[in-house]
Amino acid sequence: MAKESKDKAPESKAQPAAPEGGGMNTGVAVIGFVLCFLAGAALMWGYDTHRFKSGEITADNSSAGGAWSDSDSPVPVDSKDPVWGNRAAPVTIVEFSDFQCPYCSRVEPTIEQIKTTYGPDKVRIVWKHEPLPFHQNAKPSAEAAEGVFQAKGSDGFWKFHDLAFKNQQQLTPENYEKWAQQAGVTDMAKFKAGLSSHKWADKIEKDHALAKQVGINGTPGFMINGVSLSGAQPFEKFKTVIDQELQKAQAKIASGTSKDKVYVAMSQENKKAAPPPADDEDEKEDKSIWKVPVGKSPVLGSDKALVTIVEFSDFQCPYCKRGEESLKKVRETYGDKVRIVWKHEPLPMHPRAEPAAELALEARAQKGDKGFWDAHDKLFESAPKLEDGDLEAVAKDLGINVEKAKAAIKEHKYKKEIDADQDQADDFQASGTPHFFINGRRLVGAQPFEKFKGVIDEEITKANALLGKGTKPNEVYDTLVKDGKGVPEPEKKNVALPTNAPVKGNPSAKVTILEISDFQCPFCKRVNDSVKEVMKNYGDKVKITWRHLPLPMHPDAPLAAQAAQEAFKQKGSEAFWKMHDLLFDNQGTEGGLKREALDKYAQQIGLDMAKFKLALDNQVHKAEVDADAKVANDAGINGTPAFLINGYYVNGAQPYAKFRKVIDRALAEAK
Repeated sequence: MAKESKDKAPESKAQPAAPEGGGMNTGVAVIGFVLCFLAGAALMWGYDTHRFKSGEITADNSSAGGAWSDSDSPVPVDSKDPVWGNRAAPVTIVEFSDFQCPYCSRVEPTIEQIKTTYGPDKVRIVWKHEPLPFHQNAKPSAEAAEGVFQAKGSDGFWKFHDLAFKNQQQLTPENYEKWAQQAGVTDMAKFKAGLSSHKWADKIEKDHALAKQVGINGTPGFMINGVSLSGAQPFEKFKTVIDQELQKAQAKIASGTSKDKVYVAMSQENKKAAPPPADDEDEKEDKSIWKVPVGKSPVLGSDKALVTIVEFSDFQCPYCKRGEESLKKVRETYGDKVRIVWKHEPLPMHPRAEPAAELALEARAQKGDKGFWDAHDKLFESAPKLEDGDLEAVAKDLGINVEKAKAAIKEHKYKKEIDADQDQADDFQASGTPHFFINGRRLVGAQPFEKFKGVIDEEITKANALLGKGTKPNEVYDTLVKDGKGVPEPEKKNVALPTNAPVKGNPSAKVTILEISDFQCPFCKRVNDSVKEVMKNYGDKVKITWRHLPLPMHPDAPLAAQAAQEAFKQKGSEAFWKMHDLLFDNQGTEGGLKREALDKYAQQIGLDMAKFKLALDNQVHKAEVDADAKVANDAGINGTPAFLINGYYVNGAQPYAKFRKVIDRALAEAK
């Protein structure tokens, strides 16, 4: 089952967002948003910072010590599992995962976002091993992680976990030993002996048996208080379930259930309320219609075809390559009844996808749509070998002007066209590849021919009915999708711009980007790359200003914000942005945002140290920081980072493409 799911999985954008193996049951559409690592919302359960900081609660252990068990739950967990969070947290997320699975790796920033947003008092995360059989390094790495857990507990496990995912392409015995040492294991002879004898394999098998028992058929898979969520879903998907479970748990505790029994009670109730599992073949198809334009995209087939398949794809994506096998059979089976429309969606994790797309478009420029589709076939034949030499060989095979092709790749000649396709992918929530719309009906992933056939046959019937009523063949597609879902309007929020705040860029720019941020938030640090690219590419067309929103789970953020404000007060915007850079650059270092470090940064940028220390000692800028946070909260912004681009709301650590799309719209409207 897991193997079947993997063959259907869409590749996803960065941040977040398609399942390994589908991480989902067959037929479930996975709509992930990657380059969306999104900020969360502060919720009704107050975050007990005093208990957390004092050590009564730790983020790496679910209780102060001793054995415990929630074995009465339909998804049992106990002190033999690696845990992050508090034993009494009202929401328990059981994560079934695989260290070699790229989608498990991709969902980890979302898990970190959950930790940051909710804190250990509200959410605990329990790890279960589910190494898939087609990942040869998954089981050995799981055994190594389990060995670290046995030696150093949850704290050691999560350190090993982070190193394994960070270095996912280097899952080797030598690295397991190195990472174990970094995680605190000191008796390496014992660790190596355990690996050699498969001492910890039994726990892996038990976790696998549990996964099968609870219906986990791919990775990553999650049970949130017993509620299933499959795949590398975006933060909002988790948030919806977590918020619902928090509310239910609050009522349960108010009615007398002890906090350490909430998980068992909630998971038992959710199991009873869950619908009976459906066979994959019986799952209800999503028949929503999306009004995806054909535009000037490359087309294979006649405009008189009864069925139009719009394909968002990536030449470097292995699942796209696999999906082409089904499309080939579609063409062989249906002939001129079907046309295929190509839309480019080179994913950020595929550095050779965009150069390949440039070559395909240059082939089209030289030899028309036939040239494009010939290039399409040869590029997929060559993939994953898509380096410059490989592309040059493809160009020669196509018989096109090789020098022009090389120039197109080097100069990103068709970037605007590719960007437009990616914007459409974003518009229609086609956030993973391959992604298909069959007469406007969504089909996600490298699905087998039978899945296409089921939808195509239905659509042919509908098209023939239109023809019978007099619709012209070349008007069938437009008629079928005319009332479909179009491009949603981007969200706007009414947030007042600060009157006395740091500014970067042209003060007279027509587009203002208000950044609402937290110096201790890892996602705020991560989004800096996108912001730098914005400034590089838009120059004097935009300006950036700032409001502080230090989150309650970040104890060092409020004083760091005040340090930045004092820099601004003493030496204006330039000093603020220097302090901004130093704070983010040192965010992950030991003591990087503590008071001693803040003083050091102030010295580096030449501030008056007497005034700086006095300002921080007396919290002179606390009211300003608090006022910024209130403005954000009043607008419904409770997580970071958040951006308002001439009022258009961009939530989370989004990729540059998301900013580009909104900025271009704002610029067009500002003219």
